[in-house]
Amino acid sequence: MIRRLPEGTVNRIAAGEVVERPASAVKELVENSIDASARHIEVTVRDGGKSLIAVVDDGVGMTREDLDLAIQRHATSKLRDDNLVDIRTLGFRGEALPSIGAVSRLSITSRVPDADNAWTITVNGGAVSAPMPAAAPSGTRVEIRDLFFATPARLKFMKGDRSESNQIVDIVRRLAMARPDISFMLREGDSDKPRDRLRVSATQSDLLDAKLQRLSDIMGREFAENALPINAERQGVQLSGYAAVPTLSRANSMQQYLFVNGRPVRDRLLLGAVRGAYMDFLARNRHPMVAIFLEIDPPDVDVNVHPMKAEVRFREAGLIRGLIVGGLKQALSDSGHRTSTSVAAAALGSFQPGTPGLGAGQRPGGGFGATEFQPSQHLASQSSAFQSPFNSPDMATPTAPTATDAPNMEDVARDFPLGAARAQLHETYIISQTNDGMIVTDQHAAHERLVYERMKNSLAESGIARQALLIPEVIELDEAAAEKLLDRATELAELGLVVEGFGAGTVVVRETPALLGDVDVQGLVRDLADEVMSLGEAFGLKERLEEVCGTMACHGSVRAGRRLNVPEMNAILREMEQTPHSGQCNHGRPTYVELRLADIERLFGRR
Repeated sequence: MIRRLPEGTVNRIAAGEVVERPASAVKELVENSIDASARHIEVTVRDGGKSLIAVVDDGVGMTREDLDLAIQRHATSKLRDDNLVDIRTLGFRGEALPSIGAVSRLSITSRVPDADNAWTITVNGGAVSAPMPAAAPSGTRVEIRDLFFATPARLKFMKGDRSESNQIVDIVRRLAMARPDISFMLREGDSDKPRDRLRVSATQSDLLDAKLQRLSDIMGREFAENALPINAERQGVQLSGYAAVPTLSRANSMQQYLFVNGRPVRDRLLLGAVRGAYMDFLARNRHPMVAIFLEIDPPDVDVNVHPMKAEVRFREAGLIRGLIVGGLKQALSDSGHRTSTSVAAAALGSFQPGTPGLGAGQRPGGGFGATEFQPSQHLASQSSAFQSPFNSPDMATPTAPTATDAPNMEDVARDFPLGAARAQLHETYIISQTNDGMIVTDQHAAHERLVYERMKNSLAESGIARQALLIPEVIELDEAAAEKLLDRATELAELGLVVEGFGAGTVVVRETPALLGDVDVQGLVRDLADEVMSLGEAFGLKERLEEVCGTMACHGSVRAGRRLNVPEMNAILREMEQTPHSGQCNHGRPTYVELRLADIERLFGRR
């Protein structure tokens, strides 16, 4: 027999979707506070949110009649015209409070600004009490105690207190990033020993500056110091935010924050677009740090996909992806050859007495003239002046300065951002002097980026020039790898490498890219065979240009261990200054480290 389920059972079923864990309840309550025009939101949790969650705001509050309706299913003030297409608030489903009340001990105390008193209502495992007068300031206080006591089976699936608490911190951080005009505070622990997990003040400056300040408070000052501004618009969709330079990356994607109309979301389309924009600059196991804000007309995005409201769907998905990729690539292009400031901080920290092995991003301290390292923006501010269309000689045979240029060459070179070459250390690192410090450059990493950019430009303009081998190179491979490589022979020819079959498991190379100069053909072809095997059938080589050209560039660049003379070293430095993205190699590692004279002097106690 078919029967209608009791209201309490229906609410507990709904709670399974809406309130998955304590962090889900915190998200729903804080979103309600934001929708209520709050300017200060305070969250308190105990035992990872299992025993207590309290959210207090100074929003518009609720009357007695509003409280009666607020704990009823599908009762909301946010759909004025019952229009699910034009949603301009974070909440809209009217399920959160009744779902939470069905599985916990819920109390809500609220007061509108002009009311004589506040009103409070309680819901105990679905049992609702009548509203009662109470004393409270204007705004709303929501308390959740003993979450999931009415559904004890759900408690068995909860993780430890620390894990649940970290989930709550992540939720509040994301909501705080989107609203720099609201102050947030998150406290954890008993009332006698509370611990602040997050405390950020409201910022009233320009919106973009306010967002950077809020991101600095939450993601760290290191991100703010290395953030590239993003500002793009296409067909009415506005993209803004900040992205870190590629040399400041992480081993996972936890530091990627995406927002759509102020709503924090986790969307594969958006994450894939971020990955695509950085594909030329990071290794596969590294992830960029970004905070991206999309403003789009509400009818063009569907947020009613899942009760958690963390997924969205776009009417024009291709437009959104293209906008994100284009905006990020433009920001990276404008950065020139800038590298992360944390690289220099780590280098100086390694020299500090008593601080062996200081890691990247840590602040050096102790020793002579102990002081907090202040990163230099000198190169970043100068880099744009030296960007020009790529037009440099072949780096395999750099040209020496003429006799008329020689007398002033050294003084002039010191005025360039990367300075004048002074020495080569361990036949791997170029030491150059600038007007206010010194720079250490990894010759192989730097030249690898230069060759890679030249290959991309040549391919885009007129195709990569090829040079015929006087004696064709015969290479034996695994039979399957040889077949895969020969299947892509036409695409390889467009990239300057001409290969032909020469029997089972054997190929012959007749031409190589001229940009690579004298290259180890055996090693290049073997590495490319492995690359083609890993790509599979779904991708063309031109679609995965970064892997193939990156492999070629690595084999064609100046190797570590090769001795360079001063003109050759200066030629590399000058071309780096003209080449976008030369601050990192193809795998996201920095190509140079800048050390300011003032910081070096502090190491020796001269300041």
